[in-house]
Amino acid sequence: MNQRYRLPLFLFILCAAHIGCSRAQQEIPAGFYFPLPANPGEPVQSENQVFYLQAVADGLDIPWGMTFLPDQTILVTERKGTIRMIRNGTLLDDPLRGTPNVVAGGTGGLMDIAAHPDYRRNGWIYITYSAEGEDGATHTALMRAKLSGQQLLGREVLFTAQPMTSSPSHFGSRIAFQDGYVFFSTGDRGVPTLETAQDLSSHNGSILRLHDNGNVPSDNPFVNTEGAMPEIYSYGHRNPQGLEFDPETGWLWAHEHGPVDGDELNIIEKGANYGWPEISYGEPNRGSELSGDTAKAGLQPAVRHWTPAIAPSGLDFVSGELYPEWKGNMLISTLRGEMLLRLVLDGGRVAREEALLQGMGRLRNVRMGPDGLIYVANETTGEIVRLLPAALFNE
Repeated sequence: MNQRYRLPLFLFILCAAHIGCSRAQQEIPAGFYFPLPANPGEPVQSENQVFYLQAVADGLDIPWGMTFLPDQTILVTERKGTIRMIRNGTLLDDPLRGTPNVVAGGTGGLMDIAAHPDYRRNGWIYITYSAEGEDGATHTALMRAKLSGQQLLGREVLFTAQPMTSSPSHFGSRIAFQDGYVFFSTGDRGVPTLETAQDLSSHNGSILRLHDNGNVPSDNPFVNTEGAMPEIYSYGHRNPQGLEFDPETGWLWAHEHGPVDGDELNIIEKGANYGWPEISYGEPNRGSELSGDTAKAGLQPAVRHWTPAIAPSGLDFVSGELYPEWKGNMLISTLRGEMLLRLVLDGGRVAREEALLQGMGRLRNVRMGPDGLIYVANETTGEIVRLLPAALFNE
């Protein structure tokens, strides 16, 4: 997960106590990334949380990934291949220099970005993107680099998925960290056949795990399987675009797009097969080898699936103290659904869902900022908005 630099609770209380002064001067309160609005507008009443919406950046071109740095800097990837910097509450006009060479087309481009959990010490930033191979073929790659001013230096390509393909679809990809490992997802590249996501000699349709320096862990599940790609942690996925660890349980969760409906939410287990395309909750007529089965022995069933499709695009968990009634809930941004889903979990099942921000546009990502606030990237409007709890305004 992205490193979250926690703001002590007493600073939030201090900020709330003096919020009138902060709003009037349009200063950025200590530990926050943007000024609080002088007039927050109309409140939004959810099931058990009142909040305001604040647009904090606009003019972005399909904002895909977001990561927060400890110096009030936010980096945002645009799918076309640029990284934009928000510094001291202002979106800078010029993109970063030194970004990877990206093939932007179809669903490919510059995708996720994540600061290393120990960013303060090592300065590493990780990026996934669609990289070009021979004869114009492409696949998902993972790179890391360090930020100096407005330039990425010391770029290291840690991984490029194989085999390359001319398909413009289904690259994944999200990044998550745990215990010195970097996890990231690849899509099936839009070819729903048994030779892709079910084939361990291919990286297609997998969750992958590496050491944070790019080395393959010796305890990866298929390291000693002849012909298998050693980076694979789980397989049988279609196009996973949400990947995050639950900070309370330590479980790795992922969601993925179904073929026609049947989007899935899964708990990712080491070495497990999630069935695509042998099983699917979507319609079978869009893939030549879809069986129409929703369950088979040895294949992991989904925790939750959605029909009609919501096109899930980002995933995070509510943490901190600013949304006490939502703490521990899962948040999922959606494209086709044009909403932010709040999921109440009960162990390994979804106990309840609430739809938020309905009809605002295609929501590409959701992240908990280190200031304890929820940030949402909207690719329809090119905005990043954040949810401000009413408690910040002494209400």
